[in-house]
Amino acid sequence: MGFVFLILVLIVLVVIISNIKIVPQAKAYTIERLGSYQGTWQTGLHFKIPLIEKIARKVTLKEQVVDFEPQPVITKDNVTMQIDTVVYFQITDPKLFTYGVENPMAAIENLTATTLRNIIGDLELDETLTSRDVINTKMRSILDEATDAWGIKINRVELKNIIPPKAIQESMEKQMKAERERREAILVAEGQKQSAILVAQGEKESMVLRADAKREAQIKEAQGQAEALMTVQKALADSLTLLNEAAPNDQVIRLKALEAFQKAADGKATKIIIPSEIQGLAGLASSVKEIWQTETPESDK
Repeated sequence: MGFVFLILVLIVLVVIISNIKIVPQAKAYTIERLGSYQGTWQTGLHFKIPLIEKIARKVTLKEQVVDFEPQPVITKDNVTMQIDTVVYFQITDPKLFTYGVENPMAAIENLTATTLRNIIGDLELDETLTSRDVINTKMRSILDEATDAWGIKINRVELKNIIPPKAIQESMEKQMKAERERREAILVAEGQKQSAILVAQGEKESMVLRADAKREAQIKEAQGQAEALMTVQKALADSLTLLNEAAPNDQVIRLKALEAFQKAADGKATKIIIPSEIQGLAGLASSVKEIWQTETPESDK
């Protein structure tokens, strides 16, 4: 009898221990009592009534990421492409998540696919490829509103890959190649243009420098000639001053004029005008020479 009682006690202890539940952090348990919703257990220690209560679902409250398979969509200009999406969501109401929809992940996937088709159907191919942010924002807004009834908060939606048909991919690659070649040609032309401009500027500056150098040389030369002329004129003026101060007689003046005439005759002039005073002096010199030749004996010669 005592042995049976001991077994019953052990059974009761095992049942009690097995119905003690600890809810970990970022988890929530929905509890049903006799088949109906009884409550939601949050983080901590809880006891479940045996045979009467059960855990309907263990819910994760952390943000979750689900990557859906590529979905075929058709653009406004009738281009069929494959787009796969990534959805970031978080469960905010464990009760609605448990009883709001039968299969939440499948529901989100189907809702994402239909929403994506509706949005892409209003866009052309080029708009689809360049409007990812717009598409992401629209999808997040639509999905978040639709999943409120399921206790789900859609935090972000991203288009992971946009895969157009192969023919369009080849056409896009050719277009990109042509665009790169065009940019390269523009860069080469710009480089040649800048090079020509620099060469022309160099030649211009060189010509300006040569002209400045020539002008400076001419100025220096003119200044030298002017200084030489001023020196000669100053020397002549000084000589005239000295001559005036010496008070020369007419014979000295005529002799100086004769010396000047001799220097002039040594030049290349073809016509020389002789002043009358110099002519008389020249005649006097000639007469003196003839008298000297007549009086000089033959032997002295």
